Amino acid sequence: MQPADTDLQPINTESVEEVVVPETPKPAFQSASVNFVKEGKEVVASQGANLRIKAVENQVDLYTFGGKLMNCGGYGQCGTCIVEIVEGMENLSPRTAFEERKLKKKPASYRLACQALVNGVVSVKTKP
Repeated sequence: MQPADTDLQPINTESVEEVVVPETPKPAFQSASVNFVKEGKEVVASQGANLRIKAVENQVDLYTFGGKLMNCGGYGQCGTCIVEIVEGMENLSPRTAFEERKLKKKPASYRLACQALVNGVVSVKTKP
């Protein structure tokens, strides 16, 4: 058996151009902060977090007596999780159509916690 006839030639590395691929920057963790004024609690949340869920996770009571008995569990059906936004309204998602109907006779600073997504620093007063 004879070795295969190969035509190997050295590679000229001088003509090869080095290509530098820039690293894709990793997205920074975007955080939001919720200050529950009456309770004296400040909670850190990821950007886009649901305000009601962050309150419940941190033992912040959103409901009056009637709301405790009749709340919908955060599905946007009852309107019992009303909060007042003291500062940072611009750091929340816009009011939903349900909120507009439910809160039409309330001040513009009122939101339903279950419908509000946090995107920055917000100060909240529970049970206004």
